[in-house]
This record gives sequence, structure tokens and C-alpha cells, in this order.
Amino acid sequence: MFSKRIGIDLGTSNVLVYVEDKGVVINEPSVVAVSTGDNRVMAVGKEAKEMVGRTPEQIVAHRPLADGVIADYRVTEAMLRYFINKAVGSVRFFRPDVMVCVPAGVTSTERRAVIDAATAAGAKNAYIIREPLAAAIGADIPIGSPSGNMIIDIGGGTSEVAVISLGGIVAVESARVGGDKFDQAISAFVRRRHNLAIGDVTAEQIKIQIGSAMALPEGEELGMEVRGRDMVAEMPKTINLKTNEVVQAIQGQLAEVINSVKGVLRQTPPELSADVIDRGMVMAGGGSLLRNIDRVITHATSVPCHVAEDPLFCVVRGTGVAVENLDSYKRAVAVR
Repeated sequence: MFSKRIGIDLGTSNVLVYVEDKGVVINEPSVVAVSTGDNRVMAVGKEAKEMVGRTPEQIVAHRPLADGVIADYRVTEAMLRYFINKAVGSVRFFRPDVMVCVPAGVTSTERRAVIDAATAAGAKNAYIIREPLAAAIGADIPIGSPSGNMIIDIGGGTSEVAVISLGGIVAVESARVGGDKFDQAISAFVRRRHNLAIGDVTAEQIKIQIGSAMALPEGEELGMEVRGRDMVAEMPKTINLKTNEVVQAIQGQLAEVINSVKGVLRQTPPELSADVIDRGMVMAGGGSLLRNIDRVITHATSVPCHVAEDPLFCVVRGTGVAVENLDSYKRAVAVR
């Protein structure tokens, strides 16, 4: 076989690329810098993210995907072409087969936009796999077994919750809340509580360094110096932020995720519910790395919950397994 097979986790925050026989070869931010004058793509990925909040007026650094779906088709196509070329080389004799994962809740129009963008970016054949299935495959969940397996995938733009049995999705809910909404909530909280304006990059650093889904006892809280612009004096200012302030900031977003989990549990047939209680729920995606989020979901649902190994790579690894075994998975999980 001369044509390469590529699996792409086209995330709101990051793009991960899996190449057949090589594994995950790319993990870069879903950011594109565009020149406003001639509408030319200036930078993609890591280089573009470094420009966020630092660009002159004639260059705009933005994310072409919002809530897990394409918001800017032309820029998404350019980004996909960049990553495909980086993964398999810009000079090649055969176009690759590409499988892209999408949120379970996308519309047929949104699915078609992803397929068209991948084909225009250089794919010979483009396939779609739904995120919960890809995450479950990547987390080594036996999706083909006649038993209920529950996956919670919290990405940058969406949270996907699904119960899978016999290779298909039995119950699913897709909430358009994820890591980016956590960041926005933190930024708004700091602005409201401390009169301090901070950027998206700083908010993400706060979430990673001191964030938690549940309050910590006094004395165990983490602290972080946060720099930004004072909203009153309009001058640079530094504050000390604590973990429990971050917990307070993201309560609304966590509630949406928990409501989605409860909604899927309500839809699940009794026989499969028993399997879920026995096996527990598996968490994947970058959002599952938030401290104590598994404990919060366990407490809210009374169902055991644990984080998969390497949760950031579950979706792209599952997409890669599916594209490497295309004949086996094409009818079950992919739409051409």
C-alpha cells in the first residue's frame, strides 16, 4: 500500500495527527495567524499561538474552530493542509486517506464541511469518526463487546458523554463546554473579583497550575502570581490567585458537564446501566486533567469515575487505530 493513512483529532484547542506505522507525530495548537491586508496565512500551530495577544493590527491570530466545529472554512482548510504536509511531506506521489474525528452532536452540514475541508487540503479519501467512539478505542475500551461502556471526553470546545455497546453509541449528549469555557470563566472571574484584565494564555496557565474541580482544605491550596492590566488605573498589576477562587470561577461550566453525564445515565437502558456501575466511567480529553474532576463526577452521580491513561491522546490514538483498520471500522464508525 503506497498511500499513507492519517488520523486527525481536529480539536478546538489542539490538532493532533496520527500517521500509520508512526503513531502520533504532531500535537500543536489550533491557531492560525492571518494577514488582514492580503488575507494570507502567516503562521500555523505553535508559531501562531505565540502571536496570540501580541500581534500588530495587520495580523490576526485566531482559532478557525469553535465548539468543536468549523467556524472559518478557508482557514481550517489551510490549517489542515499545513498539518497533512508536515505529517507526510509536501512532495508525495500518493494522496493520503484521512480520518477526522468530530463531536457526536455535529449536524450533517458540519460533517460535510469537515470532509470537504480535508479533501481540499489534500486527502484522497476523507472519513469521519465520532469523538466518543474514537476516545473509547484510544482508551482501550472494548467497544465491540455486548456490554455498556461509558466514556466522558472533555475537549477544548465540547464535552462528549456516551454509552457504547456492540460497536455503536446507545446514548449520547454533547455539551458545547470544555477547556476553553473554563479559561473564559477564569478570565471573567479575575476581571470581576480583582479588576484585572488577563489574556487567554494566562487564564489557561492558571487552570493548569492551580485549577481544581473541588475546593481544597485551608493550607492545601495552591497559589500563583498573576500579571495583567488593572481595569481602574489602566496600569500593569500583579495579584496572588488561590485554587479555591478558580474552583468558584468554573462552577457553572462544571455543572453543565455533570448535567450531560446525568442525562446520558438517565437514557441508558437498565441492563447497560448495571454494566456502567460495575465498570465505572472513563474520562478522556485535556479537560479530564483538571484536578479532582473525576472525584466531583463520582460524588455527583454515585458511579465510579476514573481518568484514562494519557487522556490527551485517547481521541487521536483511537482515530489512528480506526484508520489503520479501515476495512473493519469503515461501516461501524466512519462515514465517507
